[in-house]
Amino acid sequence: MANEVCVRIGAEHWLERVERCPSPNCDDRSDPDDIVLLVIHNISLPPGRFGGDCVRQLFTNCLDCNADPAFGDLIGVEVSAHVFIDRRGKSVQFVPFDRRAWHAGASSYRGRVGCNDFSIGIELEGTDDLAYSDAQYETLHDVIAALLRRYERLSLDAVVGHQEIAPSRKTDPGAAFDWRRFYRRCYACSGAA
Repeated sequence: MANEVCVRIGAEHWLERVERCPSPNCDDRSDPDDIVLLVIHNISLPPGRFGGDCVRQLFTNCLDCNADPAFGDLIGVEVSAHVFIDRRGKSVQFVPFDRRAWHAGASSYRGRVGCNDFSIGIELEGTDDLAYSDAQYETLHDVIAALLRRYERLSLDAVVGHQEIAPSRKTDPGAAFDWRRFYRRCYACSGAA
């Protein structure tokens, strides 16, 4: 998706021209219009290895947890994200944005608990301590720009890392995520100072 002029979100809350891989790990939001937060995560399965279908399998409950010793903690886990962006910048959408993906776990933001209820989760293929690819930043920017255009209650002020909403449990997207680069591009494209 990187370098596309304008990414759009269709009437059914799916990104247009992006692969869809529906996850069963989602449910209805109590208020589908209450989308006010964007959460950036990282994931790699097995940890530190990129490529392959393990993330897709995890989000669709098809991961063979006996295939790697690192998967032992994932037995019975049901998780998802709205969008996954791999190292090449290719994105896959697992949950339509008007539904609740199961990405944040126990979390709170500005006094509100249960961030899954009012957030969109975006997973970057990566680790806390390895730089993300240029293609990932480009695609992330394109996806977030589309979300900001589509959901009027979202703003750049409400884009956070998983560690900000679950600080005692999570560290992602980690020190390797370049927030200055991310915001510089977002504000440059929005025309803000």
